[in-house]
Amino acid sequence: MMKIKIGSHVSNNGKEMLVGSVNEALKYGENCFMLYLGAPQNTFRKPFNELNAPEFLEILNKNNISKDDVIIHAPYIVNLAQNDPDKHEFAVRFISNELKIMSKIGLKYLVVHPGNHMNQGMDRGLELIAGSFKEILDITAGDDTVILIETMAGKGSECCFEFSQIKKILNIVNSNRLKVCFDTCHTNDAGYDLVNDYEGVINEFDRIIGLDNIKAFHINDSMNERGSHKDRHQNIGFGTIGFDTLIKFIYDERFIDIPKILETPYVKGLKDSYPPYKEEIIAIRNKKFNENLKEEVIEKYENSIN
Repeated sequence: MMKIKIGSHVSNNGKEMLVGSVNEALKYGENCFMLYLGAPQNTFRKPFNELNAPEFLEILNKNNISKDDVIIHAPYIVNLAQNDPDKHEFAVRFISNELKIMSKIGLKYLVVHPGNHMNQGMDRGLELIAGSFKEILDITAGDDTVILIETMAGKGSECCFEFSQIKKILNIVNSNRLKVCFDTCHTNDAGYDLVNDYEGVINEFDRIIGLDNIKAFHINDSMNERGSHKDRHQNIGFGTIGFDTLIKFIYDERFIDIPKILETPYVKGLKDSYPPYKEEIIAIRNKKFNENLKEEVIEKYENSIN
């Protein structure tokens, strides 16, 4: 059977930090995963020596997980399209520091939501984002870290929901350290017809940006109709994109060596909400949609079954 790279967003907190992240990924049966260096809703970061990087790297090596298959995500609240000088400086400095921490650990890829133009207009927003990336890459010159621009849904004044918008930034920055993370939910919500024209969308991306620029995928179903510009993720097979289309991305030979990360929502039970990743990954590896997945997740956690 074709070996796929499949994982999920895992936590990174408490005393274990990075060690807890890799152990959580292993619990779900993952061979790649994504995490934040701190909480995704803020920019607070613990001192480097509290991240437990040496033990983290040892566990990766022991389980044959490449450091390049561990993806870091920047907080959502950082806006690289800021025109305000102080806010712009903060955003550039923060992302630069994230890359420096990653470089110290030995991790390579940082996914970034590029930003919101905030009524400045799309062209101005893209120019500001490109300028921010150039500053960040200059500050971190000499690193082999890579920033991945995430394909966005176009919610509000979000930039980069069209492939041509991402291409404009790539052209301005002109650096091998700036690539792309392809999010299936966002791309659907942006208006691209993944369901009925999978190859057409892939070919359009290739024509405008180039498939070799994709270095990570976020594999998410969508709660919304195509073109809604809403960005609400759904569990694999339970949304408008559907299981079969998402399986195409995961098993496409052109992308087989690229990490595929699930950011699907926790399943809400009677007592709490629970991570669905182990069950989703089993369904993906079996290439068979599990219509009872949510019930199985709830039963497992609420009855304390591993």
